[in-house]
Amino acid sequence: MPGAEQRRLEEANASLLPWKRWGPYLSERQWGTVREDYSDTGEAWEYFPHDHARSRAYRWGEDGIAGISDDKQRLCFAIALWNGADPILKERLFGLSNAEGNHGEDVKEYYYYLDCTPTHSYMRYLYKYPQRAFPYADLVETNRRRSRREFEYELIDTGVFDDYRYFDVFVEYATAARARPRCTSCPRSGTATAGPGGPAGRSRRSPRPTGAHRAAARSSPRTTASGSGSWSRRARRLSSSARTRRTPSVCSASRTSTDT
Repeated sequence: MPGAEQRRLEEANASLLPWKRWGPYLSERQWGTVREDYSDTGEAWEYFPHDHARSRAYRWGEDGIAGISDDKQRLCFAIALWNGADPILKERLFGLSNAEGNHGEDVKEYYYYLDCTPTHSYMRYLYKYPQRAFPYADLVETNRRRSRREFEYELIDTGVFDDYRYFDVFVEYATAARARPRCTSCPRSGTATAGPGGPAGRSRRSPRPTGAHRAAARSSPRTTASGSGSWSRRARRLSSSARTRRTPSVCSASRTSTDT
């Protein structure tokens, strides 16, 4: 007997139901790409760096953390985070350009793709967000000083995760037939999985957030990409748990792409 996902695949292949209309098609980095390079010299990294991404509009795409979009990328959806310490919202992954890294371009984040069905009817993602201010300048300056013979300076080397002060941000998407995905964001402070760069599994208690972190931990998540129609039992559980769980602050935002 075919399972539920096999039936969904058959429906999608036969164009009976648009199961693949929504999926993880959103780029994690649009800044610094040749697609957005309109400079006279062809220097894509310098023309559109990470620092510009929060205040400039893209021409040919979008980016985001744990983001999804429709198959035409007319509507893009991703989470935005704030830990109470960063000067900017956390809307996209940070990395080094080809000139900044001692081994070339490199993403300086910790994130995990935990689950995804072939039709994207269910997806699960984990992002580890520091409670302290994200060390943007430290990562750039230290890696730039290092030679090619030296190790790369990683995010965990900065000490920002010391004492296990970070949020485990779990993002889940569940889709029912003919409906938009339902997103649930569940950040959790107080657990660590063998360190940010280690495998998931063991957990241990981290210190209680203080100061600005405590203010963030008292907020609740907001989600905006909700659809209509009948939801599966799993999707209803995700929706109800998001309303009752107390978690760090999360702002979910959708942005419309202006592709032509």
